[in-house]
Amino acid sequence: MSESETNPFKIAQRQLDNVAERLKLKKGIHQFLRTPRRELSVNFPVRMDSGEIKVFSGYRVQHNMARGPCKGGIRYHWNVSLDEVRALAMWMTWKCATVNIPYGGAKGGIICNPKEMSKSELERLTRRFITEISNLIGPEKDIPAPDVYTNPQVMGWIMDTYSSLLGYTVPGVVTGKPISLGGSPGREEARHRGRQRADRDRECR
Repeated sequence: MSESETNPFKIAQRQLDNVAERLKLKKGIHQFLRTPRRELSVNFPVRMDSGEIKVFSGYRVQHNMARGPCKGGIRYHWNVSLDEVRALAMWMTWKCATVNIPYGGAKGGIICNPKEMSKSELERLTRRFITEISNLIGPEKDIPAPDVYTNPQVMGWIMDTYSSLLGYTVPGVVTGKPISLGGSPGREEARHRGRQRADRDRECR
């Protein structure tokens, strides 16, 4: 298969092109929606438990914020790529619009293997990444959430780091944080039910 057939961002763009043609979308709007509004790539050092310093790469992509602040998860995975994050941010825009909530689409990710990292290493990784992208996120700009291999604990570190940078507590900077920090009861159960339904849908195809 060619790169254009497997690249997630190219796939997302083709999906948009097909819909734009059917809707007879104006060319300017179509072109505006084909590319993210803003994206940031960062490379940052993290001290490992052994004392070794490793450099990690991470991304935050904001596809569109016409309907409100951006919204989208942060994933930790060894196969994360900028084009994957671009595609996921675009798809998040459509998700928010489809259910008519006032958010745009965003996504983030760090290239790492969380299965091989200790809790303290993951905390240092998270805090440094958020420090690097802190100018992009915030309750009125871009609200991260859990995704692949991230969880309420990671969201708690994000909230604490962002709040420390501003000098006051900002619970609204993330969703999916622990209930003790202002998270919503039932969020984990809802996420699991959504995954189970998606699995059932795939089995029925």
